Amino acid sequence: MQSIFTASDGSKLAVRDWPLAQAARATVLIVHGLGEHAGRHAALAQRLNAWGYAVRGYDHYGHGQSDGPRGALTSEMRLLDDLAALVDATRARQPAGQPLILLGHSMGGLVAARFVALRLRAVEALVLSSPALDAGLNAVQQCLVATLPHIAPNLRVGNGLDARYLSHDSAVPRAYRADPLCHDRISARLARFIATGGPATVARAADWTVPTLLLWAGDDRLVSPTGSRAFAAAAPACVQAQCFDALYHELFNESAELAAPVFARLRQWLDGLA
Repeated sequence: MQSIFTASDGSKLAVRDWPLAQAARATVLIVHGLGEHAGRHAALAQRLNAWGYAVRGYDHYGHGQSDGPRGALTSEMRLLDDLAALVDATRARQPAGQPLILLGHSMGGLVAARFVALRLRAVEALVLSSPALDAGLNAVQQCLVATLPHIAPNLRVGNGLDARYLSHDSAVPRAYRADPLCHDRISARLARFIATGGPATVARAADWTVPTLLLWAGDDRLVSPTGSRAFAAAAPACVQAQCFDALYHELFNESAELAAPVFARLRQWLDGLA
């Protein structure tokens, strides 16, 4: 089910809902990654539905069917402000007392984690899938990220994502490349948000209070696993973490055999929240 959410500046954001006919255990709000859109997480949403969870997702500004130049941001807080507005809107339609769980993937994992770190809104739990907590920039890239956003914040270039390393299932990168709603653009402002937001979030790991499941791929070629390892090492007991050594970036879109333990871990953790 698709709808439109109007942001505070009048921009239209595309929203997708996977509701349940019966009462849900909780609502899971999916926060997608760079260059993609919420619809790519339909299979995950349907699995969550089967476990008793209502699911909602939305396309970031500059992504999917939402407004904005592809890969652009109007401000460095844009993604966080939009998530806050979507959390408020989702709370308003939930039954009283129903938990709200954020599930952020890749760049969306950074957005969701930064959102929780800054305590912009309260949520009951957080799931992070291969979060972009370490951009893995070399010295030249760090210099560009430090200077370009001040000179040309809206300059957009290729994001360098190599779709071959999304999943060991060859159908996944093939579908990604053929998807007209996916793009390869990133602005200087968005690059700065990712480059600075990851380390700033890891720095707050020791003070974490929200129940969190952190899952990451040990063979990730798109996001450096270093950030997840550092976060897991510093975080308190409310954070449960697991690395899947042989997997590529999209844990939930891996081949069935490789993804099975990922889904098992997710379900075990969700069941433990009750």
